[in-house]
Amino acid sequence: MMNMMSLKFLLVRTIQGMSRLFYILILIRCLLSWLPIDRRNKFVDLIYTLTEPVLAPIRRLFDRSPLGGGIGLDFSPVIAILLVELLCNLIVMVIVRYV
Repeated sequence: MMNMMSLKFLLVRTIQGMSRLFYILILIRCLLSWLPIDRRNKFVDLIYTLTEPVLAPIRRLFDRSPLGGGIGLDFSPVIAILLVELLCNLIVMVIVRYV
């Protein structure tokens, strides 16, 4: 039978793993954007499908800001990685302290 400490450890490791997986997906997406690969490729489509729900809102917010419009560089992957890491760290901190 699992005790509370091992359950907490499992939950923390799962959250950290999901955060790392998302980081890798965003990194792959950035690399794919530099290559002449057809967007209709199933692998490319999967990467875009998994990352676009996070990147699109950030991109829209950044485009509306005085810093974002017309630069020509998409900083949404960097911002998304930072936000996901921050959220992961906050969730882990709450689990470790209060669960």
